[in-house]
Amino acid sequence: MAVGCLLFAACTEAITDAKQENALPQIYPDYLGVTIPVNIAPLNFGMADEKTLLVDAVVADRHGHTLHSQGKESVDFDLDDWHTLLGQNRGDSLSVTVSAKYDDGWHTYKSFSIYVSPDSIDYGICYRLIEPGYEVWSKMGIYERDLSTFDERALIENTQFEGCVNCHSFNRGNPADMSLHIRGPHGATLLRHDNSPFIAYNTKTDQTLGLCVYPYWHPSGRYIAYSTNTTRQVFHTAHQNRVEVFDEASDLQVYDAEKNELLLSPLLKQDSVYETFPVFSADGRSLYFCAARALPEGSHELDSIRYNLCRIDFDPATGTFGDHIDTIIDAASHALPSLGGAGGGSISFPRPSYDGRFLCYTLSDYGQFSIWHHEADLYLLDLSTGESRPMTDANSDDTESFHNWSTNSRWLVLSSRRDDGLFTRPYFCHVDANGRVSKAFMLPQRNPRRFYRERFFSFNVPDFIIAPTHFDDHQATRLINNESRKDFGVRK
Repeated sequence: MAVGCLLFAACTEAITDAKQENALPQIYPDYLGVTIPVNIAPLNFGMADEKTLLVDAVVADRHGHTLHSQGKESVDFDLDDWHTLLGQNRGDSLSVTVSAKYDDGWHTYKSFSIYVSPDSIDYGICYRLIEPGYEVWSKMGIYERDLSTFDERALIENTQFEGCVNCHSFNRGNPADMSLHIRGPHGATLLRHDNSPFIAYNTKTDQTLGLCVYPYWHPSGRYIAYSTNTTRQVFHTAHQNRVEVFDEASDLQVYDAEKNELLLSPLLKQDSVYETFPVFSADGRSLYFCAARALPEGSHELDSIRYNLCRIDFDPATGTFGDHIDTIIDAASHALPSLGGAGGGSISFPRPSYDGRFLCYTLSDYGQFSIWHHEADLYLLDLSTGESRPMTDANSDDTESFHNWSTNSRWLVLSSRRDDGLFTRPYFCHVDANGRVSKAFMLPQRNPRRFYRERFFSFNVPDFIIAPTHFDDHQATRLINNESRKDFGVRK
C-alpha cells in the first residue's frame, strides 16, 4: 500500500501552527459517522463553507496504516490505496482527521469515524438523469455507475430518438432480465429475458386502461407485475405551490413472459379503487401494492387521496391470484403516531428486501407522487412482526422518495432532496439483520461539489445492478425508431 508521506512530500503543503478546533469538521458531502461498504468508491469531500484555500485529510486505522490527500476544492484519495485500506479494515472503523487552511492559517478539527461494513454492495446502480422541471423535459437518458469507481456510462439518451425514457427495471439487479419503457411518438416497452435480444412491445390491450408501467420482476424471471395508470398533473397552491401527479384510474396486472399474456384479476381492477406500485414478495407467492379509494367523479380534493399497503396471493405455478386482498398497513384510515400523526398518511413505493425480512416504503401526507412532498420519509416494515417504524437515521428534513435493496438485502439506495431541496440525488444506508439503520451517505464523486453543482439533473429511480448492463444502444435505437411492435396478449 502506498504510504501517505510520499504524496505529502511530493505535492502537498505542510500543516504548520494549526489551531486545534474542539469541533468536528463541517464537510461536504457529510460523511461523518457513516457506515460504508467495503467496496465503495473513495469518499472524497471538501469543506462545507467553501472559504478554504486548502483541505487536508488523513485516514488511519488501528494498525498504523494511513491514507493522505490534500486539495484546493476537495481531497481526492488514490483509488487503489483506498480499496486496499478498506479491505484491511472490513468490520472495523477508520479515523479521519481533517485540516483546512483559511486566510488566517491552518485549522485542525476533531477526528471522526467511518465504519467499514463487512457487507459488500452490488456492482453499481442504474438511474435516469432528468431536469427537475414540472411540465416539460428536454435531454434525458438512462445511465449506469460503477459504485467501486467513478465510472459512469450512458445506456441510452433521447438524443437518439424522439421521446422519453423511463421505467428501467431489472430482476433483482440482474441486467440479463431488463425492461425499459419509451414514451412519445415511438412508444414501446423493450424487454429482454436471460440476455436474449430486446423485443419492442405494445403493452396496451383492449382489456386494460393503457400502457403497462411501474414494472417489478418475479424472482423466477417469468412474470412482471405492472400497473396501468390514467394520470393527471396539476400545479396547485394549497401545499407550497407544488406540482401534483395523481391517478384518475389505475389497475394492476401481471405479464407472463413465457406465454406473452397478461394475467388479470377483477380484484385488481376495481373502478372504486386506485391500485398502483405492484411488487412481488421475496418468495414470489404474494403481490404487494398500494391502494386508495377513488375520488368521486368531479372531486378535486387531492389531499384526501391516501394509499394503504395491501397484499394478494399469487401462485407462480398456475399464474393465478388469491380470492381476497389483505390490508397490511391501513395508513389512510387510522391516526397512527408512527405513520404521520393525527391525519394518517399515504404509502408509495413498497420494496421488500430479497431475504424476505423487511419491506421499505415511502410515507407522505397524501397521494402517491412523493418526490414533490417535502415531508416524505422512509419507513421499515418488519415482515416477521408486522412492526412499522420510521427510518430515522436515514431520513432528513426534506424529501425521501424512491428506493430499492441491494441483492444481499443489507443496503438501500434512496432518492433524497436533502442536499438543496431541488435536485434528487442518490444516498445509501445500511440495514442490518435486526433492522438497525445507519446514517445515509451521498453517492461519492471525484470532486463532489463541482460535480453536483454543475450537473443540473436529478437522479431518477436509482436501482442496483449486479453487473454492467451491456446495453446495445444502437440496437435499442433501431427497435425504437422502427414502428414494428409485438402486442401483449391477455389470458382468456
